[in-house]
Amino acid sequence: MISWESDMARALARAKAEQKCILLEFFSHECIGCKQMDAVSFPDESVENFISDRMVPLRVEVAARNLASDFRVVWTPTIITLDYYGKEHQRTLGFLPPQELVPSLLLGIGKVALEQDLFSEAVIQFSTLLNGCPESDVAAEAVYLRGVARYRSSHAVEALKEAHRQLAAEYPGSIWTKKAQPYTLL
Repeated sequence: MISWESDMARALARAKAEQKCILLEFFSHECIGCKQMDAVSFPDESVENFISDRMVPLRVEVAARNLASDFRVVWTPTIITLDYYGKEHQRTLGFLPPQELVPSLLLGIGKVALEQDLFSEAVIQFSTLLNGCPESDVAAEAVYLRGVARYRSSHAVEALKEAHRQLAAEYPGSIWTKKAQPYTLL
């Protein structure tokens, strides 16, 4: 069972002490997607283990207007990945089944590393996502961002070209493949 925090200050202190990202979930007791998260996704053993090992879970009712307003929450469930300073890096709206929740959280952790210029760590997180969940809905974005992280660490344009090649081969219809298309001009 996930041991949720309910207070932002306590979650931030714990995240800093444990050097972990925060999983912030806004929910409503009336929300059918939230009920499904509680019934299907959060009780899943792989989800429980991932969250317990890798994140500080914080659960806030959307009726907590101040925090919901601070994060511009308009729908539940809203799942946000924060760094341990409380800065948002990834957001999803609506129900996520277990097989999509873990990859989405991994993507968020990778984005935290990328945006903090921890490029090697970002590559590790995106690669973990791609090795474990290559069919997930966020896999193409992970390929794209892994190429960005590799480029940012090396300044070798081959990292971007390789990202496009992989996207074109494995995710040809993805928006991320289209976004990477200019890399063919490098």
